[in-house]
Amino acid sequence: MEFLHYLGRLLFGGYFIFNGYNHFTNSKMMIGYAQSKNVPMANIAVPFTGLMLIVGGLTYLFDFHALAGSLILIIFIVPVTFMMHAFWSVEDPNQKMVEMVNFTKNLALLGALILFAVLRYSLGIPL
Repeated sequence: MEFLHYLGRLLFGGYFIFNGYNHFTNSKMMIGYAQSKNVPMANIAVPFTGLMLIVGGLTYLFDFHALAGSLILIIFIVPVTFMMHAFWSVEDPNQKMVEMVNFTKNLALLGALILFAVLRYSLGIPL
């Protein structure tokens, strides 16, 4: 069971770390995409949100202040889901499908983050 706990932390935290890292390694593309979605100050928002993803992911990976990490990631995911993946405003059917997949994936991640935060809080595990 302990192995599964570590594996889950590696996969979940690693997902956020990888995507945060991507904000830096592909910053030009990410900034352009954010600008196309009318994100204000995209050149600042992209690296800032990349840092949020990395920090949040590391809290899961190392099981260190994971409740705080959950809050950081929730603060990231909520606006990103509705700003960047607003599938209802996309005309092209293929792009609409891509945005819908990302929107629903983010909702699932949001649900997992909320569930994890509530579970840690209810068990009395400190921030």
